Amino acid sequence: MIRVSNIKLPIDYNDSTIKKAVIKELRVDSNSIEKISLFRRSIDARKKDNVRFIITADVYLNIDENKALSRSRSKNAFITKPYEYKIPQHKPLKLRPVIIGFGPAGIFAGLTLARAGEKPIIIEQGADCDQRIKDVESFIKSGSLNTQSNIQFGEGGAGTFSDGKLNTGTKDIRARHILNEFYVHGAPEEILYNAKPHIGTDKLREVIKYIRKEIIELGGDVFFNTKFTSLIIKNNEVKGIEIESNGKKTIIDTDNVILAIGHSSRDTLRMLYNNSIFMEQKSFSVGARIEHLREKIDKSQFGSFAGNNRLGAAYYKLNTQTSNGRGAYTFCMCPGGTVVPASSEENMVCVNGMSEFKRDAVNSNSALLVSVNPDDFGSEHPLAGIEYQRKIEKKAYDYGGGAYTAPVQRVGDFLNKTQSTGFGNVKPSYQRGTAFAQMDSILPEYVTYSMRDAIVALDRKLKGFADPDALLTAAETRSSSPVRITRNPDTLQSVSVKGLYPCGEGAGYAGGIISAAVDGIKCAEKVLTAAQNLL
Repeated sequence: MIRVSNIKLPIDYNDSTIKKAVIKELRVDSNSIEKISLFRRSIDARKKDNVRFIITADVYLNIDENKALSRSRSKNAFITKPYEYKIPQHKPLKLRPVIIGFGPAGIFAGLTLARAGEKPIIIEQGADCDQRIKDVESFIKSGSLNTQSNIQFGEGGAGTFSDGKLNTGTKDIRARHILNEFYVHGAPEEILYNAKPHIGTDKLREVIKYIRKEIIELGGDVFFNTKFTSLIIKNNEVKGIEIESNGKKTIIDTDNVILAIGHSSRDTLRMLYNNSIFMEQKSFSVGARIEHLREKIDKSQFGSFAGNNRLGAAYYKLNTQTSNGRGAYTFCMCPGGTVVPASSEENMVCVNGMSEFKRDAVNSNSALLVSVNPDDFGSEHPLAGIEYQRKIEKKAYDYGGGAYTAPVQRVGDFLNKTQSTGFGNVKPSYQRGTAFAQMDSILPEYVTYSMRDAIVALDRKLKGFADPDALLTAAETRSSSPVRITRNPDTLQSVSVKGLYPCGEGAGYAGGIISAAVDGIKCAEKVLTAAQNLL
């Protein structure tokens, strides 16, 4: 097939428009084209009076493709083959592999091992999707937090209650395979070609359940509401794990453990540290959620084209260097979404963003984050970053008034360092309730200084970002893990213990659904080929 890029199309394009553009680019006859499929589609909104799509198309011809390409002299076309993921050659494992965690990394590690015939055992401390939804809804209504089943823990990991964004900075070819698997298991086809694909939390939940079903049908086991309590080590090698469910402890013999625990498994990290698993501090970011009216963000990004169904709700991704030398940026932007309670420990408040597939809520929100590093933690202990997060989350709980209500402040008041006394045109979407408080009381001074700097700077990039009525909700502390469980870059095994594979976001090696899933596949491949010299 021939892949043709940089095809510029109007917003109201159709199949005929695409075909005409391909014919013009390749200089071929209409009858020579057998099939055209979209490979990538992005929005070009640099000119607000001419918002358009730019696509890359895969073109199948019934004539000699090399000759056609040579005749066209196109600088935007090349011959390629459809990508197909293949599980590496391997020998059967002696013992069933174990995966700790059923977020994106654990899910795709499990699917890879199951398809390889190795019947993985998957341990997840949270509940399955259906029960987890009930637990989260109960928390939002009553304020009764289930510390094992919440927005952080349970089937699908933290990504299950997010925007379901599938765009990624990773260039790993496995990312395409992951998109295909999501599609095969029920995600909309558009994720295969949209430059910024998303499933939405409502559809992602169903997709994950279908992947779990396949893993089980292939002989794997998924145990929910089950706690990983100890790692059994002998002569610096994994020999098994201890788990606990319904008050009963069980030993599972294994020599391969993929540790896909997610970025909020603080008690598990403590247990691993006590088991002398080497880990180290790493930089991460903290801040707050910032909410604007969706229609204003859409207008700012798309001009008169705002509201067009094909464009949907507008997305942004912004960053700046602040005057105190820190990086500040927006993260996990949720067009037409809501701010959600993401607490996983009692008497602490942290927030995240979530949107469903339609992205049609009144507000759009994003994390506004400032980079922090180990020098800020006040201790050289590997888990000092966790304590740094906890201090902020405890302040957010206290200044929010308790009961997991969240502290909020209008952007105008934040910039002026004054207490908010009422809302403007942006009302909070956080459903547990809110209380007015100053961000300076919750976040370190160097963070709020950077946030003020950033809001003004980012307003120059996105008109209306510094809208005085925009709303800050604290605290956003879980953008990534504050810990890295150090691993050998060649084997992906822990530098402390053979057979232990630190994996995904929780181990400090990923930053989103796709990158975590890619890391899960890579760890599964290493499990299959370890010491076999076949990879």
